[in-house]
Amino acid sequence: MKNIPVRHIAEQNEPKLSSSFSIRDITPLLTDKDMEQQLHRHDFFYILIIKKGAGNHEIDFTNYEITDHTVFMMRPGQVHQLLLKANSTGYLIQFNLDFLYSHNNASQNHLTKLIQYNNYNLDLDGFNKIESILKESLKEYTEKIKGYQEVLKANLSIFLIELLRQRQNKIMPSVSTNSYVQEKLEHFLELVETNSTTYKQVSQYTNLLNLSSYQLSAITKSLLNKTPSEIINDYIILEAKRQLLATSNQVSQIAYHLGYEDASYFTRFFKKHTNLSPESFRQNSK
Repeated sequence: MKNIPVRHIAEQNEPKLSSSFSIRDITPLLTDKDMEQQLHRHDFFYILIIKKGAGNHEIDFTNYEITDHTVFMMRPGQVHQLLLKANSTGYLIQFNLDFLYSHNNASQNHLTKLIQYNNYNLDLDGFNKIESILKESLKEYTEKIKGYQEVLKANLSIFLIELLRQRQNKIMPSVSTNSYVQEKLEHFLELVETNSTTYKQVSQYTNLLNLSSYQLSAITKSLLNKTPSEIINDYIILEAKRQLLATSNQVSQIAYHLGYEDASYFTRFFKKHTNLSPESFRQNSK
């Protein structure tokens, strides 16, 4: 079985900004023809902004219908496949962390909050606000007048701020924006991502976070509508799915890599959360 290919930003962009940033108008790519991309992943951040369009976008095995005024955000390592119908319009931004983080520290926090979700559906007014930023960025990227890289960094930060404002106003209007609560959630998600092979109990994370189980549960339920256990299990299942598709390793090898010495226990765990055995998931996804 073939591994899931990894795309690198340097392979797709022009040399001058090849290792850090690009923005393009996708309209010319979709003139009278569909865009179809098979399952792959990136080693950079990927933002697809649809002004007008139709199709399907599957990100980490969740399928999203493509509609007008939609933004898709992906972090490095996520797997996706895309069918974007002919004559769709919009923009594509690709960048590495070093490009954004060299601008200011606040941008890191904005990005961390936004990538908790993969898609954003905007109203017309909201979309028009972000499109004005995108048009200016595309002009700077194309003309490359002195200082344009700093303008692009600033515009990317403004784009993230505007998208974050719209998420807070429209997607989660009732959630407190308390910075302490948000910071704790982000820290928990980072810990899960880096420690899920060794730490699988909520108590292990509450010790690292200096929180009680009740406090952590209140945070995750209010911001993500999930319990801490659900978040831990979801991430383990996601990693298992990635490895089942990205490698030809035996289930026992994948189980061991994910921190399970008993492959049969891992198989039961996987089936409980997906209704499929690992091998069935692999076969069905080919």
